[in-house]
Formats: sequence, structure tokens, C-alpha cells
Amino acid sequence: MTQSVVVQVGQCGNQVGCCFWDLALREHAAVNQKGIYDEAISSFFRNVDTRVVGDGSSISKGKIRSLKARAVLIDMEEGVVNEILQGPLRDVFDSKQLITDISGSGNNWAVGHKVFGNLYREQILEKLRKSAEHCDCLQCFFIIHSMGGGTGSGLGTFLLKVLEDEFPEVYRFVTSVYPSSEDDVITSPYNSILAMKELNEHADCVLPIDNQSLFDIISRIDLVVSSGKLGPTVKQDSLVTSSARALKRHKKPFDAMNNIVANLLLHLTSSARFEGSLNMDLNEISMNLVPFPQLHYLVSSLTPLYTLADVNIPPRRLDQMFSDAFNKDHQLIQADPKHSLYLACALMVRGNVQISDLRRNIERLKPSLQFVSWNQEGWKTSLCSVPPVGHSHSLLALANNTCVKPTFIELRERFMRLYKKKAHLHHYLQVEGMEESCFTEAVSSLSALIQEYNQLDATKSVPVEDVPRLSIAV
Repeated sequence: MTQSVVVQVGQCGNQVGCCFWDLALREHAAVNQKGIYDEAISSFFRNVDTRVVGDGSSISKGKIRSLKARAVLIDMEEGVVNEILQGPLRDVFDSKQLITDISGSGNNWAVGHKVFGNLYREQILEKLRKSAEHCDCLQCFFIIHSMGGGTGSGLGTFLLKVLEDEFPEVYRFVTSVYPSSEDDVITSPYNSILAMKELNEHADCVLPIDNQSLFDIISRIDLVVSSGKLGPTVKQDSLVTSSARALKRHKKPFDAMNNIVANLLLHLTSSARFEGSLNMDLNEISMNLVPFPQLHYLVSSLTPLYTLADVNIPPRRLDQMFSDAFNKDHQLIQADPKHSLYLACALMVRGNVQISDLRRNIERLKPSLQFVSWNQEGWKTSLCSVPPVGHSHSLLALANNTCVKPTFIELRERFMRLYKKKAHLHHYLQVEGMEESCFTEAVSSLSALIQEYNQLDATKSVPVEDVPRLSIAV
């Protein structure tokens, strides 16, 4: 059994991380009712005897004493981390896992990357090494951050380079929350483009998440709940609404939005944590879905969506769940994969589903999906027998698809609108080590990525030749 370390950076990263640990504890509590520390729990948690002075001694077997998250929490403002330490999850973390400052990065990538990166490099490295030492077989670092702010984008991507240098054999999976076009951070296009260059160069897999898509999903669930047509009640132990009843009238949808991202990470790792008839390891995702090093952006969709809110809607048919996974309303980024080109696709199923169901639905959907000519059979599948809490089955689809291109094009356009006027540029250039060439190199890197997607899209109309087989019987 392998272990993973979660590194949450910045306000958004820590808020999503907080939801993730809350849901992970709920999931393992539902599955592990005897309170025995097993391999599934060990993938994200250490079992610590707190009676031992110092770091506490790790217990590899037996009863659960005190669970500590395999996590590093980083933020250059204290607010969110302090909130976590005063909340219900305070015992899951200890002070040795935290790095905070008080000044913040001022929504400036250069401050997060150049200033705080250099200032805290050794401290960050020490925490990462300590987390790695507690693992028997460290397989993956999950980095959670936002692209629009200063700490998340700047320090979050600085961290990627540190991980690549220090732990070159360990996979780097990045969950990046992209700003919407109505984002209130005026400099978010600068931060996002500068961060994109680092993601291109130093990440193994990136799961882009769009704030607007998350908000739309929550709005649709809210509409179902408020309509009263299909069961107006929401269960008390609801996954999305557990933190703050966030669905009520959009007062604070962020908890619900963050929980969707947390559910994505739980689902992504479920096959590595629990038994199943067809397991998929994290390294298999990178191996099967990333044919070219820089084309490592995977579009994700979760279905059924209403299960995330535990809304009392009758379960949809299994086949409908597979169809929904390719519907643009179920994507966690504003994209329509069905009308774009697939490089590869993974279907990760949880719950009471048979391999025959999986194969039948792939055959049913295949004709409506266009795969690149050299990877017509580019499907990867997994079946985990443990469903999400309170549900019979769910599906996470990960697509390496050219539909991610419009997101990058829009980002570049928003960047150019600011950059042509040199608006707010001086805030970046006054940071030591930051030059205007950093901007031109970053936009060139993004343009090269977009061009790669363009070249793939150009092959869409090329017919796939049916290569003749060797005749084996006369």
C-alpha cells in the first residue's frame, strides 16, 4: 500500500484541503467501524501515540490512537490556517506541519514565488522531508492551490520545482482552481499565466477546476432542492452541505464548491485505498492519460452530481450516469469534451457496478466520441467496491481532451488586455528577481501549449484507417 502527502497552499488551497480531510475522515469512519488502523487509512493518515513526547511515535498496527493527516499547510496569511486549527479538525494537524506568515502575498505571483519562495524554501523542504520520512512507500504529492491569488499561484508553483528537485521519483498531482472571468482579483490573469508556465514544466498531472463551473453545479443542485419536486430535504450528514449548510440561498457557496473538489480527490484515490475488482494506481493515471509531457491537463467530471448534495432524488439508471460523465453540465471546468478530440479517457467507478456494465457503456458511448487516430482504444478503467458515503455508486471521468484549450485561450486574452496597457506591471517588476521577460516567456509557454492542442484538433477530420489483420485461417 502506498501513501500520499497533501500540500495545501494559500487561502483556497487550505479551504479545499480542510473539506478534503473532513470528508476523508467521514469516509473511513463509515468503512472502518472497528477503529483498527489499516492500510486504507494509512494512505492519508498516520496513527500516532500522543503520549510519547516530541513528534509522537507512529503505530503501524492495532487500534487507532490519534490520526494525523499526511499534510503540509502553507499560507502567507494566518487567517484560514488559524480557523482550521480552532475548528473540529484541529487535532488532525500539528504545528510541525504548518508554515504561515502575517503579511500575505498581496495577490502578486512575484511576491509568493520570488520573495516567500526564497524566504521559506528550507522550512518548506524540512516539512516535506518530515512528511516523506513518515511514509513507507510515498507515491504522490497532491498540491491544492488557486491560480488567481498571490500565495496559491506563486508559492504553490515554487513548491512544484522544489518537489521535482528533491523527490524526482514521486508523482506531482496538482489541483488548480482557475479564476472565473468575473474574478474580483484584478491581477489574476497575470498570476494565472505566470503559474501556468510552472505547471507546464514541473507537474505530472494537473486537474484544472473552474470556479464558475463549481458555482453552476451548486446552483443546479440548489434549484432541485428549492423546487421541492424531487424531495426537498437534504440529509443531515450531507457531503456537500456538511460544513456550513452552504446551499441555503447562496449565502456562502464556497464550502459546497470546495467539497466538490474534495470529492474529486477522494474519488481519484479511492482505488488506491480500497479493494476492488479492477484497481487503478495513481501512477497508471499519468502513464495512460499523458502521452506527451506537457499535455498533462485532465478534464474531470463527477456523476451523479446530486449525490454530492445527498439530495433525496431517486437514483438514476447506471447507463445514465455514464452518459452524464460526458455531458458539459457535469464537467468541473467549462468545457464540452464530447465535441472535442480525446487523447485518452479514464473511467473510475465506485460501488456496486460490474465490469460488464463498464464495458457495455464504453461500447455504447464510443461511436459518439472522437479519439485521436493513434489511440482509438485509449480507455483506462477502474472499479472500486467501496462507494461514497450513503450511495450505491458514482463515477469520476478524467479526460485528456482538447476541450481544455478555450480555457487557456480566454486566460491569454485576459492577460493580454492588461499587459498591452502595462497595467499593474510595476507591482511585479519592483520585486527582486522579477523582470518583464518573465511575462513574455510565460505567455509564450502558454501559446506553445495552445498550439499543440491546435495541431491535435487539426487531425480531427482525418479518417482512421482500418489496418488489415493477418489472416490466421483459410
